[in-house]
Amino acid sequence: MVTTLLAMRISPVRVGAVIGRNVGALRSGPSYWLVLVSGFFEPLLYLLSIGVGVGALVGEVPLDADRMVPYAVFVAPAMLAVSAMSGALSETTFNFFFKMKYMKTFEAVLATPVRPMEIAFGELVWALVRGSLYTGVFLGVMVALGLAAPWWALAAFPVTILVGLAFGAAGMAISTLMRGWQDFDLLSTGQFALFLFSGTFSPVADYPGVLQVVVWATPLYQSVELVRGVVLGDLGWGLLVHAGYLVVMAVAGLVFAARRLERLLLP
Repeated sequence: MVTTLLAMRISPVRVGAVIGRNVGALRSGPSYWLVLVSGFFEPLLYLLSIGVGVGALVGEVPLDADRMVPYAVFVAPAMLAVSAMSGALSETTFNFFFKMKYMKTFEAVLATPVRPMEIAFGELVWALVRGSLYTGVFLGVMVALGLAAPWWALAAFPVTILVGLAFGAAGMAISTLMRGWQDFDLLSTGQFALFLFSGTFSPVADYPGVLQVVVWATPLYQSVELVRGVVLGDLGWGLLVHAGYLVVMAVAGLVFAARRLERLLLP
């Protein structure tokens, strides 16, 4: 990924200017703060209602062939991955599309020396800031509830950044293909389907064989397995496969989004 970005000659100064513009918008009023904070509560409520509430009825579930864990401990890392995904997607889909399509923010930015790839990279970094805010607080809640050991929670934080990077880049790429707000209904449906069928609430082994294959190919499953493995200390070579999947997804999404911006906004 670093080699790809260096080849594109991204200027940190110009990327910083894009991020600075978003920081300025954040300071402009309380409304964006309300949107920012509200996105944290959905995965937290799912964790408390299903992970903790339903978990009291379920008891323990198999983590692998040799280990059983309490249901809340099984669900919590998955909701952490969902939190990272949701934070990044919220910023790089709805907000990104609004700035691109209606506010014409990016057209104004391109009147400066900033280039499309630097816009995309700056917006992605800003999305990671939002996603990291969610996951940092969520990890604190997990530790406070006894659902993760502090040292494993600390180790999981950079993993959640990778999850946000992958989904943020994919979100930008998708947003450049959107024709209007109606298209976001499809995105919301897809996101909810990922949420339900990515090993979030039950082991994937419980699914029918064909559905298991579909689930294994989804990015949220890769994210859930990676985060869950780190949070629960269940380390293995398979985690590198999950991480590699997300790195490829991040690079592909970022490059595609930048090229689409160039096609859409430059004469």
